[in-house]
Amino acid sequence: IDNQESLWHLRDEHIYLGVSKWDIRTKIWDYMEANNLADFPRPVHHRIPNFKGSHQACHAVRELDVFKRTSEIKVDPDKPLEGVRLVTLQARKTLLVPTPRLRTGLFNKIVPPPGATKEILRICATSQGVKDYSVPIGLDAKVQVDLVVVGSVAVSEKGWRIGKGEGFADMEYAMMMSMGAIREDTPVVTIVHDCQVVDIAEELLDDHDLTVDYILTPTRTIKTGCKRPKPQGIIWHKISYEMLERIPILKNLRYREKQAGQDVILKDEHPGFPNARKPADSDENAKTGNTKLQTESTSAQIRQNLCTHNSSQMPIFCHRCWQGNVPAQLCTHI
Repeated sequence: IDNQESLWHLRDEHIYLGVSKWDIRTKIWDYMEANNLADFPRPVHHRIPNFKGSHQACHAVRELDVFKRTSEIKVDPDKPLEGVRLVTLQARKTLLVPTPRLRTGLFNKIVPPPGATKEILRICATSQGVKDYSVPIGLDAKVQVDLVVVGSVAVSEKGWRIGKGEGFADMEYAMMMSMGAIREDTPVVTIVHDCQVVDIAEELLDDHDLTVDYILTPTRTIKTGCKRPKPQGIIWHKISYEMLERIPILKNLRYREKQAGQDVILKDEHPGFPNARKPADSDENAKTGNTKLQTESTSAQIRQNLCTHNSSQMPIFCHRCWQGNVPAQLCTHI
């Protein structure tokens, strides 16, 4: 009862005190830690929080018609979504996981080894499995995502979502729209603890914020009926040069959209921005970024075929040698 009363106080404050997104995040993180609702890794602050009952909530995705109809699913790499990744692989659907912090591309496709056991599929669904069993997917790949699953720090029954504050889920969605990998009606699902479902003022949302269509918790399945438009693509005037440098794939997408005649002026280039730069003739930079991205992708594919594990730690098979059926004791990689 005390926990429920605390939670309702939390909800009321969102409505009446006009708090910021950061206030909401902090209250959720503090509440989950104080009431021991969080699971590894802890503390949950500054994370998409893993929570007790996450696998139960994740498995509920199997009952959604939007899941049953899909063949290709994008699931974020967050720990509480591990169960969704496992269910997706068990259902023999294509699983795409974003590259961490979008450093080397957008997607990795998880490819379990032939004849993978339940245990191997479980490993494939973990962060280590994403590293060991993934193949990078380039921008030119024919990807058509049928369902998007994201983590959240807080979400409302209306579908308003708050992430951990770095904007990667919003950016990934915008990139998928830009490259034609999703449609406007592609459903978005989030998996959270019941205490993360709170009231959020719509005034806190910006036009780049991603909303959700379904919320799964350990006890509920909520269809939000959200009508607020999702991002229609990358909003270039909110992208800085610094972000462009940190996320090489953005250079590639910007070059493509510029070639198509779209407005790709960056935040730093707008006249109202202090010390605004001139719109860069960035074709060369974009081409360089494109070449670098392709090189990194090729290198990643090469690394995919090389074992980087100490074979003494792999009693049965080395993960990276599995597809070649190389027993761990015969693996000579370092």
